Amino acid sequence: MNIGLLIAGVLGASGVAAGAFGAHALEGMVTAERLAVWETAAYYHLIHAVAVMVLALQSHPALWRLPIVGFALGIGLFSFSLYALVLTGITTFAAVTPVGGLLLIISWLSVALKARQRPD
Repeated sequence: MNIGLLIAGVLGASGVAAGAFGAHALEGMVTAERLAVWETAAYYHLIHAVAVMVLALQSHPALWRLPIVGFALGIGLFSFSLYALVLTGITTFAAVTPVGGLLLIISWLSVALKARQRPD
């Protein structure tokens, strides 16, 4: 079983669901500013789900394990903290968001470093 593809599939499906929920259920229930926060969270969620999928499809999948895990954790902390903020109005959730963003950045840098190690 390709665990990376499993992670990508779950992240992709949940990202589409989050985007649809924001577009259809939240409109009129939250402020325009909070809706924009939700849209940003869903956008980053989906972009990084695709990144996980691309890495999971590479040869030598073990080489890409660290960035795949980093992207998954980054989505969890970044996007889901913003979803929680929008749904609850508890601004404390936003304190976690930068940690998730940092994980996403580190994961991209990890991709760059791992690319140098990739056997052809």
